[in-house]
Amino acid sequence: MIAHLQPGSPNPLGASFDGEGTNFAVYSANARKIELCLFSADGARETARHALPERTGHVWHGYKPGLPPGTLYGYRAHGSYAPERGHRFNPHKLLLDPYTREFRGRWSDHPATRGYDENSPQLDLSYSACDSAPHVPKSVVSDPALFPAAAPGPGNGWSETLIYEAHVKGLTRAHPGVPEAVRGTYDGLASEAMLEHLLALGITAVELLPVHAFVDEGFLLRKRLSNYWGYNSIGFFAPEPRYFGPSGLAGFRAMVERFHAAGIEVILDVVYNHTAEGDHRGPTLCYRGLDNAAYYRLLAGQPRYYVNDTGCGNTLDVSNPFVLRMVMDSLRFWVQHMGIDGFRFDLATALAREEHGFDRNGGFLDCVQQDPVLAGVKLIAEPWDIGPGGYRLGEFPNGFAEWNDQYRDAVRKYWRGDSHSTQGLAARLLGSAGEFDRCGRRSWASVNMLTAHDGFTLADVTRYNERHNLANGESGADGHNANFSDNCGVEGPSDDPAVCRRRMRRQRNLLATLFLSQGTPMLLGGDEIGNSQDGNNNAYCQDNPTGWIDWAGAGAGADADADGGADAGVGADLLAFVQGLARFRAAHPAVRQTVFLHGALREADGKPDVEWHAPDGNALQWRDPGLSRLSLLLRGSAETAAGGSDGDAVFIVFNRDDEGAEAVLPEPGPGRCWVRRIDTAAADAFASAACTGASARIAGSSVTVFTLAAAGSAS
Repeated sequence: MIAHLQPGSPNPLGASFDGEGTNFAVYSANARKIELCLFSADGARETARHALPERTGHVWHGYKPGLPPGTLYGYRAHGSYAPERGHRFNPHKLLLDPYTREFRGRWSDHPATRGYDENSPQLDLSYSACDSAPHVPKSVVSDPALFPAAAPGPGNGWSETLIYEAHVKGLTRAHPGVPEAVRGTYDGLASEAMLEHLLALGITAVELLPVHAFVDEGFLLRKRLSNYWGYNSIGFFAPEPRYFGPSGLAGFRAMVERFHAAGIEVILDVVYNHTAEGDHRGPTLCYRGLDNAAYYRLLAGQPRYYVNDTGCGNTLDVSNPFVLRMVMDSLRFWVQHMGIDGFRFDLATALAREEHGFDRNGGFLDCVQQDPVLAGVKLIAEPWDIGPGGYRLGEFPNGFAEWNDQYRDAVRKYWRGDSHSTQGLAARLLGSAGEFDRCGRRSWASVNMLTAHDGFTLADVTRYNERHNLANGESGADGHNANFSDNCGVEGPSDDPAVCRRRMRRQRNLLATLFLSQGTPMLLGGDEIGNSQDGNNNAYCQDNPTGWIDWAGAGAGADADADGGADAGVGADLLAFVQGLARFRAAHPAVRQTVFLHGALREADGKPDVEWHAPDGNALQWRDPGLSRLSLLLRGSAETAAGGSDGDAVFIVFNRDDEGAEAVLPEPGPGRCWVRRIDTAAADAFASAACTGASARIAGSSVTVFTLAAAGSAS
């Protein structure tokens, strides 16, 4: 046993070693007593239990001289156990410190982790006196030396940003170039093989699926599955240990530093909208036991139950000042001490909810916008949740980018051949101005994606009309039903050369559209090599080859080279094609402008900054539901300081018809000519060509791009 704790300080929250001892501070508005429990080095034995001696406002705190880093601990909270009133205090449940930066031990789906007796007919209204300590990990008093101030990252501008969404384990687990000892780890993520691959792709930011410590749900474990994606956070300050390599915790910071040295930023997908404690039947691991009514949104009039705007059982109450403080402290920690360059907020609408609903001027969004630490990082919202009025695309404040699902759907519909889809494509090619061009927002606010972790891979968009999710154990009913995909004639893999040619061409056309669109492109890891998940569009629980990128089968999106060379446009390697697209985008500012283009006349030459035509040079028939071809001329914006004086211009022709067409090219100007730079139907999509004349032949089912050159200099 140790001596009683000294009063200590309410700040900072968490366990803080000052060189002479450790201060403990934890928030609970409704507890009657909070106990600090200390454990043996192996976590198996509780060695001491002491009440935190002081309460300042709603923060309980105490200080123990001489208590060193590495000490294992947890909390027990005393108070009313009255679920019907929203209170679920149960001191028999050992609780994680919400601010802990490290864990020791593993979670177990044991009945003792529930605050109630699972066998009682009263269900969660009953009370469990079983001690949960043997079945949960312990918090760790961290050594401050592990978390020094991080150096600034590359600071890449939005107009140069190309995002690569990836899973820490899935990206490297099957990569033959990554040393076997570090595959699936933070160390392996920044290995030489991965850095070479990302740099060759022109990637400027890696967006990682959740790395905050998370828990596997019991229903998955009982099916011998796990929460592979990690959208089930429990610790907002601790990196998930299952991705530790030989370097342990230090491997995370080393990974970030290696990315930064290569000029690549690191963005984290963060889940502050709910926690792993689930609904009223879930375990008591942390927040529920510390103060259920303060940390969570509870149903008005029925506080036994949780507001479930997230679809995950509960919703954190970010309108509570201390819950908001926890989220803000977490964000600042990852920037200041782990070197993170940005965040993608999962179900961000839930974070922006006040009592009256979504509020773009609410507490969370106001805090983020005014915070000086977050002023220089990238902020990306997933602009929806499943609550009332939850879909909010384009409604987040200036400074935020947003995942644009309407871009994804519009591009897929166009290349699938849907009626009226050409009109939808046109709006998305220019940054979705109808949604984002307000309040000073820039065109980069639209994060354009063809695919993401949630849904089909790009190869599967061209292989499957239906989801094939039986392996998830939910009778195939989970995952998106509206995929706007096209199997090109055969469901699943095919050895028909015609089907394989069509699929590869479709992938090329989709990718070219992505890289030529205004906004911020996001590439799903593996799409550049044709990775497939065998039609599973919700691989959240597939920690196996289904969810891992198949590097050995690189190019499998072409169905194992089944084209047999029958089509000149299919034999090219998909990876090389994506690399070429990235180089083109980087070289041509006209396709990655920061302001929206509306056809305004440029001061420099009196020409509009964007022009639309039918490929034959006539006006587009926008009301035609079957419109399938269009051409787009991009110039520097009239709104730039130079008034559009730059010489970059890009002419793009989209043709989804199987038949080719003759395209009339714009007047190039004196001493200049148009040169074909990209042709998705050509064997070498980027083969340089001589100057074209007044028109050019456009292949069927293709994207063709021309740029200006000095007459006689094209090559």
